[in-house]
Amino acid sequence: MPFSTGSAAKSDATQERIMAPPDRAEARDEFTLIAELFAPLAASAPEALGLTDDAALYAVRPGHQSILTVDAMVEGVHFLPDDPAEAVARKLLRVNLSDLAAKGAVPKGYLLVTAWQSDTDIGWMRSFAAGLAGDQETYGISLWGGDTVRTPGPPTFTLTAIGEVPEGQMMHRRGAGVGDGIYVTGTIGDAALGLKVLQGSLGDLGAAHRDWLRDRYRLPRPRLAAGQGLREIAHAALDVSDGLMADLGHLCAVSGVGARIEMARLPLSDAARAALARDAGLIGAIAGGGDDYEILFAAPPGRGPDIARVAAETQTPIARIGTILPAAEGVFAVDSDGRPLALKHLGYRHF
Repeated sequence: MPFSTGSAAKSDATQERIMAPPDRAEARDEFTLIAELFAPLAASAPEALGLTDDAALYAVRPGHQSILTVDAMVEGVHFLPDDPAEAVARKLLRVNLSDLAAKGAVPKGYLLVTAWQSDTDIGWMRSFAAGLAGDQETYGISLWGGDTVRTPGPPTFTLTAIGEVPEGQMMHRRGAGVGDGIYVTGTIGDAALGLKVLQGSLGDLGAAHRDWLRDRYRLPRPRLAAGQGLREIAHAALDVSDGLMADLGHLCAVSGVGARIEMARLPLSDAARAALARDAGLIGAIAGGGDDYEILFAAPPGRGPDIARVAAETQTPIARIGTILPAAEGVFAVDSDGRPLALKHLGYRHF
């Protein structure tokens, strides 16, 4: 819905306590805050109705279906307290765009809920909005509406992204078949290693490698063009958010299959290779650390040339890393000699 400030059923006192903007010298009331920070993000979207109504109006084109996805980011869980506001906003938008990419969708609009602490500086808020504005232009998406509130807990941001696919062409998690190849876009493990850098580890890496890994943690690269190109090729797909092995397990579970991953085939950046050369034990973080936001998909035998064409046309690296097996064989990884690897950490779990 376009930005609202709470139900009329609440008393004025309750509404002020829950919905008021940060109580600082530069703070604005909620309506001024919306007008200053968020209305410009909706200016190009007729669906937003100028952020003056309680809902967005979206007409799906004939022959297309809408795709909706939502993710939340909580300080201390999904981003660090000292992460730049612009980077937090961009990551929030991009992790949702990554979900759309894994469905083969074209992004159209998004809804945003912001929960600010009472002492959040207006400058931080402006930087947050600026981050969204920059990525809106990059990815061709606009704000359609949302809500803005104050919270006694950590800052929390929730974004719902809306996209479109041609009717019947959404890529699902289910659908992988025995004998399919397992592929992944981009590189794996950079974000997990980047978090380690931000937490003070991997100090023996060169500065350029540390900068690369930090950037990969803070700013995912949603593979929208590649996802759209894979719609009629992939049997099943999802984006890697919880970790390669964990997300492969999700895909296999709903498809009723098993899988073998060849760790020697994992596409690694130069920075990840340098880190792994110094500490072979980092392979667990690389395979299970999460936050890669690459597309993991299964495709039938014989589609290799088509996948190579998509990679070339979209300038997206795509690597085959394994094979879909019967369910009874389970989901596992092997080393360069074909021996099963015991990975202690398979992926991130919230609970």
